[in-house]
Amino acid sequence: MQKKINECITSNICGACSILNIPYKEQLDMKTKMLKELLGENEIIYNTIGMTNPYGYRNKAKYVFGIKKSKNVMGFFEEGSHKIVANEKCMIHNEIANDIAQYIFKLVNKYKVSIYNEDNNTGVLRHCIIKVGINTNEVMIILVTTNKRLGRQKDIVNDIIKKYTNVKTIVQNINEKRTSAILGDKNIKLYGNGYIYDTLGKYKFKISPLSFYQVNPIQTEKLYNIAIELANLKGNEIVYDLYCGIGTISLFVSEYVGRVYGVESVKDAVKDANENKKINNVKNVEFLVGRVEYILPKLFEQTKRADAIFVDPPRIGLDDKTIQTILKIMPNKIIYISCNPETLARDIKLLNDKYILKKVQPVDMFPHTKHVECVAMLEKCEKYVKKLTNV
Repeated sequence: MQKKINECITSNICGACSILNIPYKEQLDMKTKMLKELLGENEIIYNTIGMTNPYGYRNKAKYVFGIKKSKNVMGFFEEGSHKIVANEKCMIHNEIANDIAQYIFKLVNKYKVSIYNEDNNTGVLRHCIIKVGINTNEVMIILVTTNKRLGRQKDIVNDIIKKYTNVKTIVQNINEKRTSAILGDKNIKLYGNGYIYDTLGKYKFKISPLSFYQVNPIQTEKLYNIAIELANLKGNEIVYDLYCGIGTISLFVSEYVGRVYGVESVKDAVKDANENKKINNVKNVEFLVGRVEYILPKLFEQTKRADAIFVDPPRIGLDDKTIQTILKIMPNKIIYISCNPETLARDIKLLNDKYILKKVQPVDMFPHTKHVECVAMLEKCEKYVKKLTNV
């Protein structure tokens, strides 16, 4: 059952749920219309697929700690700034994450933990991140600090695991830099193995503090199944999965093709991807670590062909070198999963000399926000299909 609209008192300030006041059906229509206006391909852009319950969907909750008028506060950054909006609960965060965050804030005050002050760069505790395995109920807590000296660390850990048995690991992440980036490079395990598991479809995935995992697993499964359907795979293809993260798309695709090559720049993510391959007993996937624009040409030299390429780039989209390499490889289909329609539109234009946009299916991964994820299928132009056939 859906909650009432606008139960959140800070949505207009923090900006996370900037369209919370708009009825959900209208939100979906807005996102479809926006894509049609941007891409100019009305007949091949389908209606945005929404959620039955568009609340509490985020499996990762990020809270910031600060000091206001000599008092500790926990909440979120105001949109476009580093001003903290005090709020201990978010309507789009998983309810378990909200509950645990509120308890951690109580412990912070109880044990008088040193809070980071961004204005004068003093204090220790900066952020709290909670990751939840939606289908396994496993929870990871990440406490981000400026150094190793987290006061009353043992008391905090003991209190948390005593109250929440589903907390499988607690990690201290060290971020010494004066930066807008939340996480640093160093992790210290305070409790558990330093990771949790979740399932997506029939696959099990290991999730580490620094690795990327889609924040809305319910919609992610729909998204991936649509991507595979659009690829229309026959069973013996060589497929590239670019920006593969911890290997979610690669593993989903693996049962439909001959071979999958996943490429990812984050070492920890590739480490998890290889672990996920073993956990799921998948034999026909290989993961490569490095920046896509550098690895892709070398990979093509090795394999000589790619029948389909899946791309799931960050918001900045594909870089020029990657696009030029894809145009050299000339796969039959490009399955472009985009979290930023503007860069998707730009990249489609750069590919449209040799590829035709055949279908765009938006999926609402981020209800109550202006963001929309979509799967676009681009197919090689017929003249290039004939040209290659006649070689």
